[in-house]
Amino acid sequence: MLEFIFLIVIVVAGTGGELCVSRAMKVIGEVQDFRPAALVHFVFRAMRVGWMWIGISMMTMAFFSLLAMLSIENVSFVVPVTALSYAAGTVGAMLFLHERISKQRWLGVFIVCVGVTLVWLSRR
Repeated sequence: MLEFIFLIVIVVAGTGGELCVSRAMKVIGEVQDFRPAALVHFVFRAMRVGWMWIGISMMTMAFFSLLAMLSIENVSFVVPVTALSYAAGTVGAMLFLHERISKQRWLGVFIVCVGVTLVWLSRR
C-alpha cells in the first residue's frame, strides 16, 4: 500500500511539476542569449513567475517520494512503474496546456500503461 501512495505522489507531483514549469517557460519564452549576464537576467525573470515555483515545489515532493520508494523497493521495480508519468504527462498536456495529441502518441501511452501494469502485477 505504501508503494502505491509513493507511486501516486511521484507521478502526480512529478508530472504536475513538469506541466507547471512548462507553463512558466511559455510565459518567459526561450533562451535566446547564452551570455552569462543574459542567463542571469533570464533566471531572475523565471523566478518572478508563480508557475515556476509551484512546479519546482511539486518536483521536489516527487523527488523525495522517489527516494522513499527506492528505500523500500528494488530499482528494477521502481523505475518501470514510474514510467506511468509519461501517460500522466500526455493527459496533463492535453488538459492543462491544451496540446493536441496524435493517435500514434495515444497508442504509445497505452503501450506504456500495459508495461507498467505487467511490472506492477509481477512484483514479489
